[in-house]
Amino acid sequence: QKMAQLLIKFLERELQPSCQVTCLESIRILSRDKYCLDPFTTKEGLKTLSRHAGIDYSEELIREVPDLDVILESLKCLCNIVFSSPRAQELTAEARLVVGLAKRIKLYNERSLPHEVKFFDLRLLFLLTALRVDIRQQLAQELRGISLMTDTLELTLAVKWMDPYEVATEEGLLPPLPRQETERAMEILKVLFNITFDSSKREVDEEDAALYRHLGALLRHCLMISADGEDRTEEFHSHTVNLLGNLPLKCLDVLLSPKVRPGSLEYMGVNMDAVSILLDFLERRLDRGHKLKESLTPVLNLLTESARVHRQTRKFLKAKVLPPLRDVRNRPEVGNSLRNKLVRLMTHIDTDVKHCAAEFLFVLCKESVSRFVKYTGYGNAAGLLAARGLMAGGREEGEYSEDEDTDTEEYKEAKPNINPVTGRVEEKLPNPMEGMTEEQKEYEAMKLVNMFDKLSREQVIQPMGITPSGNLAPMENAIHDIADERSSSDSDLGLD
Repeated sequence: QKMAQLLIKFLERELQPSCQVTCLESIRILSRDKYCLDPFTTKEGLKTLSRHAGIDYSEELIREVPDLDVILESLKCLCNIVFSSPRAQELTAEARLVVGLAKRIKLYNERSLPHEVKFFDLRLLFLLTALRVDIRQQLAQELRGISLMTDTLELTLAVKWMDPYEVATEEGLLPPLPRQETERAMEILKVLFNITFDSSKREVDEEDAALYRHLGALLRHCLMISADGEDRTEEFHSHTVNLLGNLPLKCLDVLLSPKVRPGSLEYMGVNMDAVSILLDFLERRLDRGHKLKESLTPVLNLLTESARVHRQTRKFLKAKVLPPLRDVRNRPEVGNSLRNKLVRLMTHIDTDVKHCAAEFLFVLCKESVSRFVKYTGYGNAAGLLAARGLMAGGREEGEYSEDEDTDTEEYKEAKPNINPVTGRVEEKLPNPMEGMTEEQKEYEAMKLVNMFDKLSREQVIQPMGITPSGNLAPMENAIHDIADERSSSDSDLGLD
């Protein structure tokens, strides 16, 4: 700690840039040790570091620091300190460090700064917006951060526009985004994710909608291009998908807005390139099977909401995920098709993963219980149906067309023999009561009733029933509700 104090005091003097860099390199090493942070987490210490980083905010000006090595080392120190110290996070918010950062980022188009300085500018901005809600709000509202970061992303990707919401591309495959541009673009996407976190939940006016559509068109371009290497491309697309999930639903139409051109995937007259890439991304994540909640739920939610609001997207996804049934000999969760993989998730131990998978398939079935059960089996569907109060059947209210599901000849032939619980044709089992007398059957039935009664009284199980509203309830309550409804309907009819 004494060494840390001395280094900060030493930096406050007028030194040669080489001496300043040596001091800052020492501070960077010390800042990794949480027991040495105190001298750096003071107003004076942070002001000194931010001044050398060229982002010390004052009402008049931001002091220019000519040496780029000094700026870079100072930014690295600030990243370490802000990441490790809640006190430093609080002081940077009070010092309005985000204003200095935003001003420098705004000048990227006019000033030639090296990649490393831009990268650590963006990394520091990401840390500040991730760790402080007030800084997040300040950047988004006071500093018009969404517009600023969208412009910075556009500059980083070096795009040209063909239409208001379509990026111009040369014919053939787009070249991979270079490594440095990819690194900066991912930091920008992470900052944008932080400051748009609640955008999908609120109504936006036309001006904001145009801004989000512009951003959405850039994100579509991000999906269409690759980075340097498969792993880097996967990471780049992952940040893109996360941010797409934050956009207001009505602005997701930009995913379908580009015209159908030679080589693009067309469905119902609409360009489905972006939706197809999202579906491929989903399947890769499913096959990887690692950290399913973090890796799967963003893309599942994005596809679900897109399918809910765009008819063409839903129909395309249904054709790919839930094609007309032919194999009715195997359970819906058995196999390697995308439907099989998603149905398996419907009984996953993680509630969020289970809910997202079920919701996606339910929307593809136009929220029709009978169609949902047909493709997944009642056993797999029960969790979502119980949560929605649809155990007795029916359909959720939604804006869906009335076209009927198309059944294959194989399905029509097998339909009478399909077990709705398992969703497949079951082998006929021998009747266990065959050869019994009526007295023996009655004895076995009462024996079963007594066993259930004992388990119920000892609270090992709780018998449940379905209420008239379609919800699960304890059997006594369900019977009481049904009786009340019948009594009410009889009185309405004037019956005694």
